[in-house]
Amino acid sequence: MTDLKKAEPRQQKHSSLPVVAASSLAGTAVEWYDFFLYGTAAALVFNKLFFPTDDPLVGTMLALGTFAAGFLARPLGAIVLGHLGDKHGRRATLVASLMLMGVATTLIAFIPPYAAIGIAAPLLLLLLRLIQGFALGGEWGGAVLLVSEHSNDSSRRAFWSSWPNVGPPLGNLMAAGVLAILAGTMPESEFLAWGWRIAFGLSALLVIIGLVLRLYVQETPLFKEAQRKRETMAVSERKMPLAILFRRNWREILIATGSRMGENAGFYIYSLFIITYVTQIMGLQRQAGLTAVMIGQAAAVVAIPVLAIYADRVGRKPIMIGASIATVVWAFAFFALLNTGQMWGIIAAAVGGLLIFAAYSSVIGAFFSELFPTDVRYSGTSVAYNLASLIAGSLSPIIALALYSAFGTGYAIGIYLAGMGLISMVSVMFAKETKGLKLSDLDEPSSKEKEQA
Repeated sequence: MTDLKKAEPRQQKHSSLPVVAASSLAGTAVEWYDFFLYGTAAALVFNKLFFPTDDPLVGTMLALGTFAAGFLARPLGAIVLGHLGDKHGRRATLVASLMLMGVATTLIAFIPPYAAIGIAAPLLLLLLRLIQGFALGGEWGGAVLLVSEHSNDSSRRAFWSSWPNVGPPLGNLMAAGVLAILAGTMPESEFLAWGWRIAFGLSALLVIIGLVLRLYVQETPLFKEAQRKRETMAVSERKMPLAILFRRNWREILIATGSRMGENAGFYIYSLFIITYVTQIMGLQRQAGLTAVMIGQAAAVVAIPVLAIYADRVGRKPIMIGASIATVVWAFAFFALLNTGQMWGIIAAAVGGLLIFAAYSSVIGAFFSELFPTDVRYSGTSVAYNLASLIAGSLSPIIALALYSAFGTGYAIGIYLAGMGLISMVSVMFAKETKGLKLSDLDEPSSKEKEQA
C-alpha cells in the first residue's frame, strides 16, 4: 500500500475528487443523451419515418425493437471494453467509448427515411444503434470507477460515486428537452422532415466537450497500483480478467445484476413508455408526456447526490431495499395517476417513479464498486450493469406494450414492474453491507490466491 499512498498526492494535483466527479458526470451525461435521444425519437419519430405501417402501435413496437437492439450490444461492449479497462486503464477506455457513441449518434442525423431508400433506412438505423449500445456497455462501469477508485479511503464514496449516476437522468432530460423545444417550435411536418435531426447532430458538440474534460483526468491510483502488481506476477491467467471474474466473482455478478431489475425496468417505464402510454393509448398531446418526463428527470438529478449523502451514513442496503419496496408500491400508483388523464397526475406519476430511480442511483455506484476487486472491477461492474439493462431495461417498454395489448389495462404492467422490484429486494438481501470499506482491502484475497498459485 506504500506505493498507493505515494501515488495519491501526485494524482490529486490534477485529479481532485470534484474534478474527477465532474469529468465522469460530463461523459455519462453525453453518452446517455445520445442513447436516450434514440429512445425518445423511437416513440415520436422513428415509428413514422423508418417503420411505416397501417397500425401505429405496430410501428412503435418495431421502432422500440431497434431501441432494444442497442441493449443486445451492451453486454458485448461491457465484455470487450471492460477487459480493456482492466488491462490498459479506465481513462483510455472511457475516451474510446465516448468517441464511438458520438460518431454513431451524429451519423443517425444523416440517415434518409424509408420513403427515400427503402429497407436500407431501418438497417442503417439498426447498425448505428448497435454501435451506440456497444459504446455504452463500457461507459458506466468506467465512469463510476474513475471516481470510486480516487476515493479509496473516503467515507463519502457513495456521494462522489453518485455523480456519474446523475448522467442518465441528466442525459435523458437533455434529450427530452431538446426534442420538446424542437417539437414545440415548429410544425409537425417540419419536425418529422428535418427538425429531429438537429438533436442528433448536436451530439458532435457535446462529445467534444466531454472529451476535453475526460482527457484532463488522470488514471486512478488503485488501477496504477494493481497494474504494478500485475507486472510482477507470472500467473498467465492474469491476462484474462474476464475469466477470473466468472470463476471467482460469479456470486457478486448475480447479486449486482439482480439488484438492478426494479431500478432499470422502472426507469424505462417511467421515462420512455410513459410517452407511448400518454400519446398512443390515452390520446393526449406528446408535449404532456415530454413535460412530465423532463420534470421527473430534473427532480432525479437533484435527488441523487442528496440521497447519496444519506447512504454514506446509513449504508447501501437500507437504501436499495427501501427503493425496491417503493417500486412494488409505485408500480400500481403510477398507472392510477396516469389514468386520471390530468396533467398533474401525469407529472406526479413521472416524478414519483424517477425519485425511486434516484434512490437506487444514489448508491448503486458505490455498491457495485465495493463488490469487486481492482483487477476485475471494470469487467465486473460493466457486465453486471449491462446484463441487467439487457434483461430489464431493453425489454420493459416492449413487455409493457404487449401486456397492455393483451389485457387492456396498465395494471397488468404494474404486476410485471412489482415483480422486478421484488427481485431487486431479494438480491440485495444476499449482499453484505459495504459502507466504510476500503476498496484496496478487496485486493487482498487476490494476493493470497497469487501466493497459493
